[in-house]
Amino acid sequence: MKFPDVSEIKRLRKSIDLTQVELANLSGVSQSTIAKIERGGMSGSYESIISIFRVLQDEVGKHRQGMKAIDVASREVVSVQVNEKVKRISEIMRETGYSQLPVFEGPHPVGSVSEYGVLMLLKDGTRMEDLAEKDAGSIMDEMFPVVSEQTPIETVTSLLSNSHAVLTARRGEITGIITSSDVLKLI
Repeated sequence: MKFPDVSEIKRLRKSIDLTQVELANLSGVSQSTIAKIERGGMSGSYESIISIFRVLQDEVGKHRQGMKAIDVASREVVSVQVNEKVKRISEIMRETGYSQLPVFEGPHPVGSVSEYGVLMLLKDGTRMEDLAEKDAGSIMDEMFPVVSEQTPIETVTSLLSNSHAVLTARRGEITGIITSSDVLKLI
């Protein structure tokens, strides 16, 4: 079994809201030893480090098993309206750093746009000046899947294998967005 660096103990422990006392009780390693290891004041015995990492690995697994879409979703959904011009969409992508955006018609998702899609239109011969004046509705791809906030994260991960993003909703209203980078933060 390969473990992360000892310096990761504190980050992993905090990522699952586990206190040093709780980790000590679960691992059989004293709280003061865990505190010293986390501060870098001591390296800890091989047995202690193994015990701590086994507990952390188990607890991280348990924590993820119960996760729902709402636990991972970014609340701020950067989107564009169906009538937004590609020139403005390009500006929004540059300003926010997102390479794909959901397209809405009013409050309802209807499609998506991506840097890749725009580049493919240019590659296929669309003139840049013409493309800049097109609206999102004329160049958009399929909309991102929409799931309930309570959808298990495993289902979301599966959907992300076929889509750039997944939107979350509560009672029909979009509440968040999940991309593969959001899921990768769980690792």
